Amino acid sequence: MTFTDVHTGYGYDDLPRLMSLLTGDEKHGPAATSTLDVVWVLYDRVLRVSAEGAGAPERDRFLLSKGHGPMAYYAVLAAKGFFPESLLAGFGAYDSPLGHHPDRVLVPGVEISSGSLGHGLPLAVGSALGLRAQGLSGAAVWVLIGDAELDEGSNHEAIAYAGAVGLERLHAVVVDNASASHGRPGGIAARFEAAGWSTATVDGRDHQALYEAYTAPHPGRPHVVVARVEGKV
Repeated sequence: MTFTDVHTGYGYDDLPRLMSLLTGDEKHGPAATSTLDVVWVLYDRVLRVSAEGAGAPERDRFLLSKGHGPMAYYAVLAAKGFFPESLLAGFGAYDSPLGHHPDRVLVPGVEISSGSLGHGLPLAVGSALGLRAQGLSGAAVWVLIGDAELDEGSNHEAIAYAGAVGLERLHAVVVDNASASHGRPGGIAARFEAAGWSTATVDGRDHQALYEAYTAPHPGRPHVVVARVEGKV
């Protein structure tokens, strides 16, 4: 099974136009735009998944925990050929598969139905454990969470467990737009480091910095990239 994308003709510069087609109500615009660059770099340069290989057992898995702001995610999936651009204009409509929270049953390429804070990282830990148990050592699991999700205790249980069992194929991206209610002594990365994770903190708009952080080696440990973006207003 190949994971090479069929060239769709879309690039990063097309994403603002694609996002502008999503005109439904309750868009959670800041939540979506904060994730645009981190999601694009993953799908364009890192993830081993494509529309043609979306069901392949050895594919990488991307879990959007920050599912309450899926516009950027939908735009990237359309740009990568998972579904046609024409679906974007129906965002949030009664008969559209593109809901305010992504639905794994309705949207091609979506791995989990999400949006409730604090669920994605525990699900990613379970996915990584399941792949390990099946001997699918080539598949990586990536989960994108917002900094405010770290207010939820379920994430801290997942962080502690993943570090303790050395889930090397687990990767988290924390988009930090300063929306968390509670600060972390030493910053977000320090919380993960204390649990045995490999960490990197970068500018969440710098594509090369994101790529280098995503692909940094981390033998025997899960890896987190903290992507700092402009504060939520």
